[in-house]
Amino acid sequence: MFFELRQYNIKSGKREDWIQLMEEEILPFQLSKGMVVVGSFVSEKPEEDGDLYVWIRRFESEDQRENLYRLVYETDHWENNLGPRVGELIDRENISVTRILPTSKSIIR
Repeated sequence: MFFELRQYNIKSGKREDWIQLMEEEILPFQLSKGMVVVGSFVSEKPEEDGDLYVWIRRFESEDQRENLYRLVYETDHWENNLGPRVGELIDRENISVTRILPTSKSIIR
């Protein structure tokens, strides 16, 4: 099992639009395909941290991750509807994705 820690910079003035898109469309779509989203977060002080958005997904294996990526990102709905809207709201050039493993005492598994 591993997690993806995904960090995005939201474009200036687009924070609420991004949160709405994620919570009302992207997350439900990904969850319907089998993605496990552990949580999503925004910076407490955007004036200091910029408009940071962080979310975490869990995968049981690399095979599962690859399959879920196909089920989500290789669909007409993603390619023609959601994907283009993502690019309007976040800085895609500065996306950070870090694969992380839980330690033995982690409550998130």
